[in-house]
Amino acid sequence: MRRNCDRRVVVTGVGLVTPLGTGVEKNWEALMAGRSGIGPIDRFEVADFPTRIAGEVRDFNPLDWIEKKDVRKMDLFIQYALGATEQAMRQSALPITEENADYVGVLVGVGIGGLLTIEENHLIFLDSRLKRLTPFFIPKLISNLAPGQISIRYGARGVNFSTTSACASGSHAVGEAYRMIRSGYLEAAIVGGAEAAITSLGVGGFVAMRALSTRNDNPAAASRPFDRERDGFVMAEGAATLVLEEREAAVKRKAKILAEVVGYFANADAYHITSPSPDGRGAARCMRQCLADGGINPAEVDYINAHGTSTPPGDIAETQAIKQVFGEHAARLAVSSTKSMTGHALGASGAIESVYTVLAVANRMLPPTINQEYPDPECDLDYVPNQARAAHIRVALNNSFGFGGTNTTLAFRPAVEE
Repeated sequence: MRRNCDRRVVVTGVGLVTPLGTGVEKNWEALMAGRSGIGPIDRFEVADFPTRIAGEVRDFNPLDWIEKKDVRKMDLFIQYALGATEQAMRQSALPITEENADYVGVLVGVGIGGLLTIEENHLIFLDSRLKRLTPFFIPKLISNLAPGQISIRYGARGVNFSTTSACASGSHAVGEAYRMIRSGYLEAAIVGGAEAAITSLGVGGFVAMRALSTRNDNPAAASRPFDRERDGFVMAEGAATLVLEEREAAVKRKAKILAEVVGYFANADAYHITSPSPDGRGAARCMRQCLADGGINPAEVDYINAHGTSTPPGDIAETQAIKQVFGEHAARLAVSSTKSMTGHALGASGAIESVYTVLAVANRMLPPTINQEYPDPECDLDYVPNQARAAHIRVALNNSFGFGGTNTTLAFRPAVEE
């Protein structure tokens, strides 16, 4: 049921740190060119790993965004979060003052947290016990220090926490902040997701699950959602931030509105710890309820940024879910997976893809699904194969699904002057 609440929520700033580059312009240019950010892992020895590729962030310099004395207090995922947030705050120019600080929240989704910090400090502990452990060990690794550090930097004193729900973490953060602004609990929020789990243990864990692509000889072609030859996802990292505001306040201060958030829903498959429900019923219900939440007619939806991880069962289940929700309209929808270019950034992915969806709506361009070479008869929608496409988008959805059967769907509209 649509809630009886008139407050509208808009996006006034975005920031990105991904395998496609640091900065929104770099990311958008890469998306429109259909360029992959996947390459060989070079941070640790992988000669004995069956998977030796990932979507590493290669151009991020923490000193561009963080004081040198503070870098050592932060795991890489927190550094990424601060870099993305500074970009978004510069674009938004959201004022945080003594008058409004209590009503500006910070929510950042993090799926795994400071795995690199844990690995490094465990080795130190084994070597020297307590003698060389840093006092920053715990504050560096815990998930909520991403929103915590952001709050401290900008003086945002509203609600502050980290959503941790596997690959839906970033989307949960965006959706819950949207609800809080719409209900009047907050006036604005700095939201997003961050992850930096490309470590020997992180990659090794997914290898043990047999979840990762082993297309090591051609990294750029390894992430291939909805393609018949897909053989698993490609692990990635990064961060994304969106600044959300109550629309009337944003208009009053003459902020540039990039898009409007118009719907959100979250639910669970209640099926399996890692696999989606094969018939897609949980994802379908999530999309339906998101549309109901925003009072959106399914025929208005022109684009879906799919979860599309490049796993054999996941892509089929999402395709089936889309067909269940949209019926005949599903054939007219554009559906793309930007993970084909970035890989899967786990807890950051939903936020990264929310930003990509906002950019698609604002620029009237559909990012492609690259590596579409071999049609899969069970994945038979329009996946915007290999090339970006111009389109007027009335409503766009962003799907994010995660281990434990958790699902989220967000809906965005273009900014409209009234």
